[in-house]
Amino acid sequence: MTGEETTIVAGIEIPSTDHFFLALIFGVHIPLGLASVAIGAIAMLSQKRRGRHSRLGTIYFWCLLALFASATLLSLMRWAENYHLFVLGRLSFACAWIGRTALRHRWRYWVRVHIAGMGLSYILMLVAFYVDNGKQLPLWKDLPHFMYWLIPLAVGIPLIVRALLWPPLAPARPDFHLMR
Repeated sequence: MTGEETTIVAGIEIPSTDHFFLALIFGVHIPLGLASVAIGAIAMLSQKRRGRHSRLGTIYFWCLLALFASATLLSLMRWAENYHLFVLGRLSFACAWIGRTALRHRWRYWVRVHIAGMGLSYILMLVAFYVDNGKQLPLWKDLPHFMYWLIPLAVGIPLIVRALLWPPLAPARPDFHLMR
């Protein structure tokens, strides 16, 4: 830290003593982040059809929007230190918006765009978390800073590629869901 006052909660250093900043972090941002991570994971692992997947995907989208809004406010309060978190949040939400819009408007290759957009939004959300908090997390704190960026991308991008190549999207295979 740069000599500014900090608050320590459960061994995690928060670079502020401002009550509004802390209330926003603990009352809004952290709960939204946890909800986005959990709901996004459940949506990704759910069977891809109307119902649970689409309902949870919609909830993920709106949680991510609210998370981006709280991240924007937090970044504005400490712009010099957090502008990169604003950029990551903006990219994350933009990817989710593109993925959702492709689905809703049935763009050409909409399924691929949807998978890539929603997957990248999730990865970028995790990158922002690790970039901001990795230095205080067990195991992560021993890694060089660039790994906070690299690990979520190195794990997530191959999973997106796998989903894009998985039937029924694989070009060499018939579209099984159209045969019913």
